[in-house]
Amino acid sequence: MSARRSLFRDEEGVTTVGMAVALLVTLTLIFSSAQVYRVSSASAEVQEVADAAALAAQNEVAEFMVAVRVCDALVLSMTLLSVSAYGLGVAALCVPATEGVATQLIEIGEKVAQARNAFAQKAADGLNALQKALPFLAAANAALVAAENGEGSSDAAYFAVAVLVPSSGEEIVVGDAAGASGVKDSVSESADDIRRAAEEAERAAEAANEAKLRAFERDCGAQPGYCMFERAAHLASLPDAQNPLYHSVDAWSFSVALKRAQAYYAARLANERPASESVAEQANSVLRARFYAYAVDELAQGYVAETPDSFDAYFPHLFRNTEQMRAASLYDEAIYPVTSQGEVLTMHAWPGCPNAAGTQGSGSIRELEAGEFATCALCEFTPSSLGNVAAASTSIDNGFEYHYEAVASAADDYEAARAALDPLTTTVKERAGSLIDECAQVMGEAARQRIDASPPGAQGVIALVVNASASAADAGFESAFVGGGYTLGPRAAVSGATLVEDAGHDGANVITSLLDGFGQNAGAAVGAARVVLDCWAGLLGAFAGGQAALTGAIEAALGSLPLPSASGLGAWAAGKLKDAVAACGLAPAELSALKPALVNTGRVAAAGGDAFSVRFMEAKQRALATSSATGSLFDALVDDVQSEAYGLLERVEDGVVVAVIEFPVGNVSIPITLALPSEVTDGARGLVDRCVAAVRSLAGSIAGVRAWE
Repeated sequence: MSARRSLFRDEEGVTTVGMAVALLVTLTLIFSSAQVYRVSSASAEVQEVADAAALAAQNEVAEFMVAVRVCDALVLSMTLLSVSAYGLGVAALCVPATEGVATQLIEIGEKVAQARNAFAQKAADGLNALQKALPFLAAANAALVAAENGEGSSDAAYFAVAVLVPSSGEEIVVGDAAGASGVKDSVSESADDIRRAAEEAERAAEAANEAKLRAFERDCGAQPGYCMFERAAHLASLPDAQNPLYHSVDAWSFSVALKRAQAYYAARLANERPASESVAEQANSVLRARFYAYAVDELAQGYVAETPDSFDAYFPHLFRNTEQMRAASLYDEAIYPVTSQGEVLTMHAWPGCPNAAGTQGSGSIRELEAGEFATCALCEFTPSSLGNVAAASTSIDNGFEYHYEAVASAADDYEAARAALDPLTTTVKERAGSLIDECAQVMGEAARQRIDASPPGAQGVIALVVNASASAADAGFESAFVGGGYTLGPRAAVSGATLVEDAGHDGANVITSLLDGFGQNAGAAVGAARVVLDCWAGLLGAFAGGQAALTGAIEAALGSLPLPSASGLGAWAAGKLKDAVAACGLAPAELSALKPALVNTGRVAAAGGDAFSVRFMEAKQRALATSSATGSLFDALVDDVQSEAYGLLERVEDGVVVAVIEFPVGNVSIPITLALPSEVTDGARGLVDRCVAAVRSLAGSIAGVRAWE
């Protein structure tokens, strides 16, 4: 008994027969598992190919959306450009020097509006045609990707059919820029009136500016030469606070000169003293003080009221000689003492004259001239004595009165010129401002005149893929441990994809890179054409940049126009246009990048309301209920593919031309093309046909395999 036990087992309790059985079972399990892995891997490959085909098909929809956005950007930019040209033309109308440029800008604005409308119609037609081609393009691209996955493999021959959901898109309609047409009519009606008023305003402004410059020079601009500033410092020792110095006529105003004169005469009156003890000098000092007091009273009535739109001033004119003195109040003042010696009357310069003792009364200079008065031997007072006080300082440039009188005369000229200028300026601002506001309103409304698209595949795509090849189930794992002779037959899979936003990618880069350089393709354009093309280059960025790009383009265009003018209307119009455009509030378009992503086919079909989606959901529910695939499922689905797949194949060569911009300036012609790989177009119809036939014939033989994940 012990000998028999030692034959079949050792001391550790393991028998030789048990070991052999264990090894056989282990080897059988290993090769069985390997064959199961082989079968599972071969079956899973078809799902991976279906996923790739779905993504490839949906990528065509993503490319279509790029074309939509490019067309949208161009339509928007040309609408803005047309209205901008009108606005720039209106601003140029306000300056006579740019009248010719204004006319050209307005004409270009009309041409751009016409080109915009023509392109918008072409874009709508092209995009609608491309929508019809999308089912074919998606099916062809999916078929191509599936076929390439089978190349180089002896046991794989993939055929794919992709169906977009929905299978047809909504018609794209792009209306005319009606607002731009309205602006054109308004500008045409008012252009001549604005032009004439601007020309008259410019002449009046030049006269006003010349008068103001004269006044500035005589007040302080001629420093260190003779002028009111220099004379006031030298003769009255006015402090800087009362005697300011300005270096620019733009910073100076007439009120500066008036205040300086008021301070000067008050200081001269307060500081007046005789230069000697002689009676004649004392008399002259009294008369000078009388003149200064008179000047203080007169200038106290002076004023300057100035706004950007009006000017009202009063600079009292002081008498320069005896003749002018007769019109002054001093002529009738009865303040001069009169004495008599017998029948001879004598009038004296002031009561302090030594000969004025025993005054009989007082009289005026008018009475002195009208009566028979003897001249005092000491004070030598005559009718011209007071008139001579201002005569010398008014007649030569070393007198303060000489420069003050020049300023007062210039103020009169300036006021007269402003009286003509201000109504003209108001007219131009009212009419041009109204047109600029209308332009800005149309720019703001342009955001609502956009291209919206809901193309085939807007909800996603469903790809149907079969592997038509048959191969041995134990290929690569042949052994005596697992039974052979079985065949791995055709496999099928379904996959779905849709478009999602790519958070890690800026879609604006795609649009701006496609549009980059459009506006610069202008050849040797100059003048108004150059301004418009440069403006277009900036406005193309408004699609992605919104208000900032719009404002920047307008500011750059205004900067290229010579708008400074004597009337200031050019600068006003530029500022008005900038402010009006800045208030448009143009929001940038939604430019999140789109990319295809895999999703459950049920989600895609549930989002679509077409017949294909309904049948697909019904078939899927039946398949899920029975846990098996049916040939009728694929057979029913591919019927829809053949009816929608072809579209415009005859027009697909190097790419689909959506539309061509024929820009009216600079000989710019730009095609908007959706590029396609050559493999999609070369024999694409036959490729799709073969895929449809393969899916229909082979799917029916599939059984016992769960077709849904």
